Amino acid sequence: MLKKVMVVLFIGFVLIQFYPVSRTNPPVISELPGDSAAKDLFKRACYDCHSHETVWPWYSYVAPVSWLVTDDVSHAREHLNFSSWGEYNVKQQKHKLEEIIEEVEEGNMPLWFYLPLHAHAKIQEEDVATLRAWAKGLSVVDSTSNAVQSESSHGEPGHQH
Repeated sequence: MLKKVMVVLFIGFVLIQFYPVSRTNPPVISELPGDSAAKDLFKRACYDCHSHETVWPWYSYVAPVSWLVTDDVSHAREHLNFSSWGEYNVKQQKHKLEEIIEEVEEGNMPLWFYLPLHAHAKIQEEDVATLRAWAKGLSVVDSTSNAVQSESSHGEPGHQH
């Protein structure tokens, strides 16, 4: 009986490998503005889920894990996508900046289950300082002109100089 169950499970495992999943990396719409230290940090710790520059690991090709990985990336990109940062309006960018800092400071990002296989993505205290400095120096990007505006160069959100 156990042998039959194992055969059925094996056949099921093989068959689910043919269920298609979308592992895409669409073109980058707009680059994230700011200094290279912050960009390097984002690329190291965030881009695999929150950009169109995902590096798809080997296990993202093995079902059912592939279903979980592609679903996680899809939801992450919907919530925050560094590859289309310039598409966010001024208010959205400001809110995203606040969320990024909050999630990292509280230890919510990167996700705990991502870190065992991606130790390079771990955020250190000096990384949090880099993110704070980046967010302070880069408040918003006007998507119509792609000009970086700092906190001190504009008054109200949405007010353009």
